[in-house]
Amino acid sequence: MHAKTDSEVTSLAPSSPTRSPRRPVYYVQSPSRDSHDGEKTTTSFHSTPVLSPMGSPPHSHASVDRHSRESSSSRFSGSLKPGSRKVLPNESSSRGAHRKGHKQWKECDVIEEEGLLEDGEREKGLPRRCYFLAFVLGFFILFSMFSLILWGASRPQKPKITMKSIKFEQFKIQAGSDFTGVSTDMITMNSTVKMIYRNTGTFFGVHVASTPLDLSYSQINIASGTMKKFYQSRKSQRSVTVMVMGNKVPLYGSGASLSSSTGTTSLPVSLKLSFVVRSRAYVLGKLVKPKFYKKIECDATFDPKKLNVPISLKKSCTYD
Repeated sequence: MHAKTDSEVTSLAPSSPTRSPRRPVYYVQSPSRDSHDGEKTTTSFHSTPVLSPMGSPPHSHASVDRHSRESSSSRFSGSLKPGSRKVLPNESSSRGAHRKGHKQWKECDVIEEEGLLEDGEREKGLPRRCYFLAFVLGFFILFSMFSLILWGASRPQKPKITMKSIKFEQFKIQAGSDFTGVSTDMITMNSTVKMIYRNTGTFFGVHVASTPLDLSYSQINIASGTMKKFYQSRKSQRSVTVMVMGNKVPLYGSGASLSSSTGTTSLPVSLKLSFVVRSRAYVLGKLVKPKFYKKIECDATFDPKKLNVPISLKKSCTYD
């Protein structure tokens, strides 16, 4: 049945004087959605106006009204599920207020739960930082222990130095004067010192250097020599030769017993050779670099009869 507007009704009224007054309009309400949740039941109704036909007799209007009431009641009752009941307007408004308050409480609960989650995440974040610090500290401790083990293992593997010989090529004494003009005896000499350097390290090489080799007579240095720096690989050795020379070194009062008319001494002269050998190993880069020092002192005797003859130093040296 199609509903007619008020203008259509008014236009038809004068032409139909026999028709009864206009009947009230009824609406058929049908629910559009029914939720299974008891708390969240939202029922929306679509209103369909049902107008009785203007040209129908009174009894037809009554039958139409009765039919529309029955169809409305049957539709509404059919849409309700077992166990549900009809919701009154006042009751729906009170439920809406209850739902609104319940929603606010739920929002508060959600905020509190989020705050608890954030606190839990903060508490969980602290142990992660602690784990990182513990890892760094543990790595540092383990690395330090490893370095100490390497250092301890390298300490006993000291290099060995063996003095071989010294050879005098020139030994000359003559009169002269020092840089201040004082007259005194002057000595000039050339000699060659030989030694063997051996690196006993099984897993590291060494860098070798030394202090000047000083040859002294009566606590006066009459000759000196410098050993060149070198690198010695693990478990290897080499022969080292150093030139020890002195040129016109003043003897002052100590040269009185050495002077002669031939320009050289006729008696044996006791000399002392001393120097320090420094060895440095780089076991773990520059972090573990053990150092080895060897102080060597040798007693050598110059014999005019053994010029240019190597003199053995094997049994006349001390190593400290």
